[in-house]
Amino acid sequence: MEIQIVKKMQKEARKSSGIDFMRLGFALFFMVAVLSYSFLSMGGVPNSMFLAIAALFGAYMAMNIGANDVANNVGPAVGSKALTMGGAIVIAAIFEASGALIAGGDVVNTIKKGIIDINAFGGDVNPFIWAMMASLLAASLWLNFATMIKAPVSTTHSIVGGVMGAGIAAAGFGIVNWTTMLKIASSWIISPILGGIIAALFLFSIKKTMVFKTDKIKAAVKWVPIFVAMMSWAFVTYLTIKGLNKVWPNIVDIFTFLPDTKKPTFLVAAIMGLVIAIIVYIFMKTRVNKKAHSIDNSREGLNRLFTVPLIFAAALLSFAHGANDVANAIGPLAAISDAVMTGGISEKAGIPLWIMGVGAIGIAMGLALYGPSLIRTVGSEITELDQMRAFSVAMAASITVIIASQLGLPVSSTHIAIGGIFGVGFLREFLHTTNIKDDIAQEKEEIADEKKLLKAYSRELETLDAKEHKNKEDYERIVDLYKKINDEEDNLKESKKSLKSSRKVKYVKRDTIKKIIAAWLITVPATAILSAMIFFMIKGIVL
Repeated sequence: MEIQIVKKMQKEARKSSGIDFMRLGFALFFMVAVLSYSFLSMGGVPNSMFLAIAALFGAYMAMNIGANDVANNVGPAVGSKALTMGGAIVIAAIFEASGALIAGGDVVNTIKKGIIDINAFGGDVNPFIWAMMASLLAASLWLNFATMIKAPVSTTHSIVGGVMGAGIAAAGFGIVNWTTMLKIASSWIISPILGGIIAALFLFSIKKTMVFKTDKIKAAVKWVPIFVAMMSWAFVTYLTIKGLNKVWPNIVDIFTFLPDTKKPTFLVAAIMGLVIAIIVYIFMKTRVNKKAHSIDNSREGLNRLFTVPLIFAAALLSFAHGANDVANAIGPLAAISDAVMTGGISEKAGIPLWIMGVGAIGIAMGLALYGPSLIRTVGSEITELDQMRAFSVAMAASITVIIASQLGLPVSSTHIAIGGIFGVGFLREFLHTTNIKDDIAQEKEEIADEKKLLKAYSRELETLDAKEHKNKEDYERIVDLYKKINDEEDNLKESKKSLKSSRKVKYVKRDTIKKIIAAWLITVPATAILSAMIFFMIKGIVL
């Protein structure tokens, strides 16, 4: 029997190592292909070797973004079983790459978030190139480590820390815009709290309007179209503000009736969202009415109505993420390319198509090869999600960004999504505690009664023991009392244990929370220190 178990373990180990080897092979092939293309196409340009190596780092960074950050977009849908793991990977890969290529823009800021002053380089291109290379590699290594320990972290904060650390190493602490850094640090608190509150509010409203009702089907016919229409408004507004902002001038050129602005205004985005929301409401009203007769009057029946909206939410979140966060991989790479090609340092740089392709394909490959681990963590290892809870998290992801963008608050999409999951988990704990208050009160009364009874039996036993002349009935009663006291002590222990377990129900896994928050807090300093070390290493090798 033991030999069979050992053989089975060996077979599984060989299978796992084979899959890991294949993943590594695909990843290395992609990076080598990027390195070769960059070197061969730019071979005659001075510093082309730096550009080729930077392209390698950019490909590595893009894959790490796909492996770590994309999980926040599709993890809740997978955890709630609205999507299978394979389906989520296919949808996310397509929409991430589409967002990067279609709406990623043709220009990026060379210095992420304006956290360092490029004038501090004094026009010297070489230290600038080394700093960008160091920031890319440091952010990539940190994301790789975070993915290994199953900690979803912000890729934006990773590259910010990398740029800051390399900038300090190149030109001292004066190069950093500390006001901007303070705003970024504040997002560690603002993002998860806002995301958690909004997700919890939406979940509570869903419960109050449908789940807690006796006739859940009747409530669903009324409220599901409203909630899905709200989601449509939020996502179209979110997508317009965050996903189309870089290509908005091109959209205005095509649709001339739109206001001629560099970026979409909130009013325009909100009106576009409202139009789509009305269409979605009418469609959902018809669909829910048709399905009402085939839906169970239960929580599971209600969950089925949120499956399709969740799939659309995962796709739209992935598109917006690809449009925005591809810059974390290709921003420094585009800066290096611009510096190599022009011999100068620019605040903004054009993005060659091949660099955009590196970012788009890299994110999709990283997701497909190494994304499932983080998708499982986000979807099921923080708290248990169903479709309604996942829907609330998706709503929080879009609405929080809209609110933050209007108030000028710095937020992280990663922290918002994880905060939303925390929010629905803690709401479950709160509602559980509220619901069992009466049970706890009853258990306390039972414990008090058992204690009184135990004392009464003990006093009677002491009286009988003290009696000098005992008859047969006395001895029988003493035996009976010992048995009753023993039974009551067992009952008392069970009651106390039951009361303790009722109070200790936790729907959010505390160990996972601690690990994730710790990773969030050290992301910027860790990547900054690592980036500074890599900068000095590159400088030492070159000089």
